Amino acid sequence: MRRQGQQAPIADRSVRLAPVLRELWPYVWPSGRPDLRRRIFVALGLLVLAKFATVATPFAFKWAIDALVAMTKGGASAKTLAGPIALTFLYGALRVVMAGLTQARDGVFADVAMNAVRRLAADVFVHLHALSMRFHLERKTGALTRVLERGRNAIETLTRMVTLNGLPTALEFTLILGVMLFHFDWRYAAITLATIAAYLSFTRLATNWRIGIRRSMNESDSDANSKAIDSLLNYETVKYFGAERRETARYDRSMARYERNSVKSYVSLAVLNFGQAFIFTLGMVSLMALSVTGIRAGRYSVGDFVMLNAMLIQLYQPLNYMGLLYREVKQAIVDIDMMFEILKQPNEIAEAPHAPPLRVTSGVLRFENVHFAYDPARAILRGVSFEVPAGRTLALVGASGAGKSTISRLIFRFFDPQHGRILIDGQDIAKVSLASLRGALGMVPQDNVLFNDTVRYNLLYGRPDATEEEMREAARLAQIDKFIESAPGGYEAQVGERGLKLSGGEKQRVAIARTLLKAPPILVLDEATSALDTVTERDIQGALDEAARGRTTIVIAHRLSTIVHADEILVLDKGKIVERGSHESLLALDGAYAALWRRQLRERDEAEASPEEAAPAVTAPEAEDIRHDRDEALLRASEI
Repeated sequence: MRRQGQQAPIADRSVRLAPVLRELWPYVWPSGRPDLRRRIFVALGLLVLAKFATVATPFAFKWAIDALVAMTKGGASAKTLAGPIALTFLYGALRVVMAGLTQARDGVFADVAMNAVRRLAADVFVHLHALSMRFHLERKTGALTRVLERGRNAIETLTRMVTLNGLPTALEFTLILGVMLFHFDWRYAAITLATIAAYLSFTRLATNWRIGIRRSMNESDSDANSKAIDSLLNYETVKYFGAERRETARYDRSMARYERNSVKSYVSLAVLNFGQAFIFTLGMVSLMALSVTGIRAGRYSVGDFVMLNAMLIQLYQPLNYMGLLYREVKQAIVDIDMMFEILKQPNEIAEAPHAPPLRVTSGVLRFENVHFAYDPARAILRGVSFEVPAGRTLALVGASGAGKSTISRLIFRFFDPQHGRILIDGQDIAKVSLASLRGALGMVPQDNVLFNDTVRYNLLYGRPDATEEEMREAARLAQIDKFIESAPGGYEAQVGERGLKLSGGEKQRVAIARTLLKAPPILVLDEATSALDTVTERDIQGALDEAARGRTTIVIAHRLSTIVHADEILVLDKGKIVERGSHESLLALDGAYAALWRRQLRERDEAEASPEEAAPAVTAPEAEDIRHDRDEALLRASEI
């Protein structure tokens, strides 16, 4: 049974061409682009002219041969020499015209095909960002990128092959059958038709056999690619546990499966190619043998024999295209259908029709009897109600699994509660536009992942239109400016994949700076200083306090020393608020908060008193933070 809200997996099923072409048609024949539609008509015109030139070329060859035969019988005079030479040049001119028209057709149609690729890929990319967090947590990023990559290639393959190969090949078949019927006789047309039918039937049967092999190969390719990406993204973790051999073995198992399936694919392709060559050769030899009897009877010339051979050799190319067309289109529609399946995935978090923008007048945040569970069998929040007045700071504390981070996810509407409402200035966040909601919120998460770009890009991500002075001021407030200026490249320095070129504290400060630059009316700080040392934490805590001044702020904290000045502190336990009040009032209550406070003080005192504990750079509270981070990560994995 799937968990609540879980999307159904993309089906692995047989896909028909017609439905995929119907869905793809608006991208190939785009509304509002008359220039691209004109290109399609021009490409079709060039296609027809190219095929007439293609069929005419063997006739020029026949005429040149017959002229040469006549010349050899009549003597090599200048008069008889001019005819064969002229016909030879005609043959060459037709071949040049055929090639030129074909290449012009491809060039004219290129804009149409690539525009379809770009538009559909962009639509899928936009939809992927619009899908809920649950969808992305249940999918592997590497597999999704492979779907996008294969889909882009498949769109180009399908549009170009159907339009530039399928239609011209069908036209060429028709023209050649007409030549066989009217220039020769019905027997030639019947053998040609039988050869084409046998060739295409064998191709269809063999390709259907190969589709399963190809699908298994693609699945193993995606699996290996996904494991490689997953391992490289977790480079540090692999090094921490010395798991290089384990990761290599894991990747090699996937590659071994890919190797086996690839060998099967190549062997099956060899069988297909041999069968096609055998059928075509049998048909060609039968037609040429029949023409020999016609020459002996005086009905045809040697030029007809040569023309027939040239036309059949010329027929092999479109026949081979039809085999390739069937194979590639079969695979392309599977790949494109997977892209359309992503587009069809419903968004768990959808905007209400004509949702108005959120209007933040003061920034009052209110939870009303909120119940939430990632899985119906395990409730995370149980009737949580609180209000954060405008410009005030609310702190959330509690053990791992109490629901603190879940509250921040609900505020950003990554998930919707099963019961209850979340209001900002009296407006239900489920009824306003998502862009306006998230534009009014700022987040400094515990685990910050940066884009593989420059420091400047990551800082300006908070507000791309910020001035240079505003960006540098945000960096100064986050205590990251001196580090940036001393680094090679300064603000243009690359931070690496997921920001791995920076330390944890440096990444945290970049994340703080970009949120300060955004300057939202409502701030959410989820362990915002957890990756910093004690001295830097005190410096940045002052900057965060300054940034929070006049803004509604929610602080998720483990270190209680960072939230003693909060206007109100909520103590969560098993999804319920068990205590609430100021730091002083909660200490006076002598309950769960007071016990947690005493424990942290005791651990700090023990660390300061013990020589063994005093030497390391990590203090006892920080060690507790490490355990907390581990537990929180495990919790999130179990919640998901």
